[in-house]
Amino acid sequence: MAVTLTDAARRHIAVFDEETDVTPTDCVVDDAFDRVVFVAPPGTMGQAIGPGGKHVKRLESKLGRDVEVVEGADTAEAFVANALAPAAVYNVTVSGDDTTVAYAEVDDDDRGAAIGADGRNIELARRLARRHFDVDEIELP
Repeated sequence: MAVTLTDAARRHIAVFDEETDVTPTDCVVDDAFDRVVFVAPPGTMGQAIGPGGKHVKRLESKLGRDVEVVEGADTAEAFVANALAPAAVYNVTVSGDDTTVAYAEVDDDDRGAAIGADGRNIELARRLARRHFDVDEIELP
């Protein structure tokens, strides 16, 4: 699925690529929570974050916002699990009738982490899953 990027997102991707030598597949500027979220290609999270998170820290300094990195995936199920990290996601099932819904089974102790303060994490996961896999909703049964 093609992802449409804003001019600001394109500029942020260039900065991310220069800092990490990883070219993200997506960038979301989330003004509501003053953060920039990058989707790194599968298998590149370590390089994207850097030792001790040094790349993320430098990016936060350069961009003046919090920076988060989500690892991309080849399937909607794996992508939803990655988007909800660091919550422990046991299983993701995607069903599609009139709408496509991903049901993510999360450890009870990690429900708060999956949802996030003011719903910031679950909303980000929904937004990214919609952009990359046409998933309309994510539910935590």
